[in-house]
Amino acid sequence: MHSYQHQVQYYETDRMGITHHSNYIRWMEEARSDLLAQIGFPYDRLEAIGVISPVTAVEADYLATTTFMDEISISVDVIAVKAARLTLAYEMRNRADARLVCQATSQHSFLDEQGNFVNLKRQQPDFFQALKALENKS
Repeated sequence: MHSYQHQVQYYETDRMGITHHSNYIRWMEEARSDLLAQIGFPYDRLEAIGVISPVTAVEADYLATTTFMDEISISVDVIAVKAARLTLAYEMRNRADARLVCQATSQHSFLDEQGNFVNLKRQQPDFFQALKALENKS
């Protein structure tokens, strides 16, 4: 499981002083981008080899609020890697008390620049194996 840290910014909060729900989706993207960079496949490298990875689905369960300056630890777990699809799970915890604030998943496909599916296993085996090595087997 990969971990990423985010500090809640003032602009991410709403008039009530709590983090607006849309920001959790942004944090998922930050954590996902960091994960890909850590395994040697940052988005700019993927784009350079002609692979794009659109989000096809997102689910989020908001369990507790966060506020300005809270430090959020975001764990990313690779749930499933298929030839042209990826599913990730996220747990977001407030570092001050380890309280679970959000659980989420995201699904992604892999496409070429023309919008055709890319079979990672065949066309980008190094990337496929790097993801597969992280796949949660439980």
